[in-house]
Amino acid sequence: MRIGIYFNANQVELSSAESFRSELIGRGADAVIFMQEEEIAGVDRLVVLGGDGTVLRAARRAAEVGIPLVGVNYGHIGFLTEFGREEREAALDFVLSDSCERMDRAMLEVELNGRTTVCLNECSMLRAVAPEDDNKVIRIGVSIDGSDAGEITADGIIVATPTGSTAYSLSAGGSILSPECEAFILTPICAFSMKSRPIVYASSATLSFTVGEGHCLLLYGDGKFLGCVEDEVRVRRSERKASFLTRDKRGYLLRITEKINKI
Repeated sequence: MRIGIYFNANQVELSSAESFRSELIGRGADAVIFMQEEEIAGVDRLVVLGGDGTVLRAARRAAEVGIPLVGVNYGHIGFLTEFGREEREAALDFVLSDSCERMDRAMLEVELNGRTTVCLNECSMLRAVAPEDDNKVIRIGVSIDGSDAGEITADGIIVATPTGSTAYSLSAGGSILSPECEAFILTPICAFSMKSRPIVYASSATLSFTVGEGHCLLLYGDGKFLGCVEDEVRVRRSERKASFLTRDKRGYLLRITEKINKI
């Protein structure tokens, strides 16, 4: 078995990744360290050492090349990680096990100006603010599969996958979805209506968002700037999925609850 190790150099020392690699080799595995997510390829499994942001970056690349991953938390909460840094031995045993369960997580496909980006966590459209501009909210038109679904007046909109629901939907009073749900959640940001709560949509739908002439929304995917929305952006389910190795699918919500209670 060939194991890849990807780590966040701002959180994890290279020596820690090298030690992890040495122990895997000592147990009979082949192991390689990746310094950049673009390098990830040619392994059977990937161990990610870092926080949720590191896991997100690695997961997008791993999904592209069809590699399952498991995260070891060196960050804060670690919603996307399976092990804490103090569980090193358990993580080593796990990644070499033949009995790991897989959890496939849905991803979003975001299309802007003919360019498509795949996201694991969310895409967010935020009102652009400049010192010389008036501080005005934006009316955002929404359509579902080409049918008009009304207009939202807000500072922006977040479309989150079930993976992203642990942050964006929950903080806005919405629900947490199981990662394997075929759905995503639309959450208005600072909406001018108390009724504008998170809305769950079937992920078979294509959502389109438009802004009026003279307005602009800044578009981000998993925290990365994708461009300015001056006309329309489309969001749909991606055919690609991120595969995570897990100790117990059934215990997912319990682990999430435990992590939330530590915040």
